Amino acid sequence: MPIAASLRYRALAATLGLVAGLAIVSPAWAHPHVWITAKAELAYEAGRVTGIRHAWTFDPEYTAFLTQGLDANGDGKVSPEELQGSAKEHAGNLAEFAYFTKLKVAGKEQAFAEPQEARMAMEGGKLTLSFLLPLKTPAAQGKGVAAVEVYDPTYFIAFSLAEGADGLRLAGAAPGCSMTVTRAKNTEPTVASAGQSMTEAMFEALTAASNYGEQFANRAIVACP
Repeated sequence: MPIAASLRYRALAATLGLVAGLAIVSPAWAHPHVWITAKAELAYEAGRVTGIRHAWTFDPEYTAFLTQGLDANGDGKVSPEELQGSAKEHAGNLAEFAYFTKLKVAGKEQAFAEPQEARMAMEGGKLTLSFLLPLKTPAAQGKGVAAVEVYDPTYFIAFSLAEGADGLRLAGAAPGCSMTVTRAKNTEPTVASAGQSMTEAMFEALTAASNYGEQFANRAIVACP
């Protein structure tokens, strides 16, 4: 991995709690660098959108990086307590990346408050970070639509929705609300072939304001009567 790209990787890794061992990342590992299987729940209360509950499961390679140094008692295992100790910090630090989430309600882009109920759990060799992302002000949808997008503008991270109904759900929505989901066209390749058609130089020029990653966005449109 070129030095400039490595520095961006280090910045994101620090945000998510990655410690040590970055030098062993393969120079051939092109974009995207991280694969996340995402679940999201759009929360309603009394006809207003109140927030989004996220659950992000990291790929095994990135899970290994994230859990380095977390085995505080040296027993060779990362316990739920050791994971939970840094969950709130990890979720809060995602503010720098706008939580990789966009939400519009009745045509107005919404602002998020600090994340709540952050949790980290390990299952099947994969780490999952979950958190509630509340709106600063609950938004009345009325007969308009709510539009959710989850993606990384720089395509450093590839988000793929979980299969089935758990990928995107509604919680507390009024009867009759319907949701149309468009999944990102991400197919996780092997590390050896990841991103072969894309160069690191191209991605080094991208910023959070870029729209390259938008083509890989997961989207949901919610309409209520």
